Order: sequence, then structure tokens, then C-alpha cells
Amino acid sequence: AAPLPHLHDITTMIELFGRMGIEPVIDEKLAVEIDPRTIKTLVAPYELVKTMRASILVLGPMVARFGEAEVALPGGCAIGSRPVDLHIRGLEAMGAKIEVEGGYIKAKAPEGGLRGAHFFFDTVSVTGTENIMMAAALAKGRSVLQNAAREPEVVDLANFLNAMGAKVQGAGTDTITIDGVERL
Repeated sequence: AAPLPHLHDITTMIELFGRMGIEPVIDEKLAVEIDPRTIKTLVAPYELVKTMRASILVLGPMVARFGEAEVALPGGCAIGSRPVDLHIRGLEAMGAKIEVEGGYIKAKAPEGGLRGAHFFFDTVSVTGTENIMMAAALAKGRSVLQNAAREPEVVDLANFLNAMGAKVQGAGTDTITIDGVERL
């Protein structure tokens, strides 16, 4: 594992994992190993999510892997259009049932898990693309994400997912195709 830089966002994400029961192992070179099998709660609490908008990125993978998740809205109880609407709509396209109440997004996969879907992003969203791409990696069937973000971090995530056994193609373009696999 490569060492991670000592940044606030990384520290926050490691703390979030710890709060959920996932105990990261950090070696002397700051390489981090995470084993999601140790998860104890599927709730990402507001006090941590509010400090880093990217915390929403646990939503898609948790719904895909565990069938449900409860993640605080990054901005709390927002009324009207939310920056996470694309994440919600993408998961709904894959069959998830989503409720937003009390400042939390409560998501549940359909029986049998998420299903591949065609999804068009109304606006380009890096975290939206990443979240739906991660969920699609474990969904049944093919997902096609159109108007996807093309940033280097999306390409890096696709390469990381592929290294774990995912089947992601087209990262770096505005159309990403993901053939779901059973496990990563």
C-alpha cells in the first residue's frame, strides 16, 4: 500500500471509518489498510460528515455491499435542491429506495441487490460520478454513466476499482461503462 499524505480530509475519513467500526491499520510509512468486513454500523454520523462533503462517498459502496446505508446530508437538513441529488437519483436508477429525513439519507437496495442502470448526470459531478461508479461496480448487470466527470481522480478511482477486480471502462471520458461483479 502506498503512503497517504497527512491531510485533514484523510484524517476525517479514517475517523469516519473508525466510528463505523472499521478499524484501519496504519503502518509507520502512513500506508493505510481498510477491511470493510469489520463494519459494525451502517450509519455515517452528521458530526463527521458535516466536516467533509466527500464523506457522502460512503453511501454508494455501503448500499452496494451491505444493502443499506444511512448517511448524514453533508449540509444538514437542506431544503430544496441539494448537492447530493445526483447521488440519490443515481442510486434510485439502480433500484435503491431512498428517504431523506432528519438530515439523513436512508438508502436500501432492492432484494437481490442494486441493478445496473443507464444514468445521465444533469450536471457534471465528480463525487456523484465516483459514488455511482463504486455502487455500479457491485451492481448486477451493466451500468452506463453519461455526462460523467472526467477528472483525474475519477480515472484514479476507476483504476483502483479495476485493480480490485471491477470492470470499469471509459473513465476520463464523459461516458463510463461498468459491468458489475459479484465481489471486489
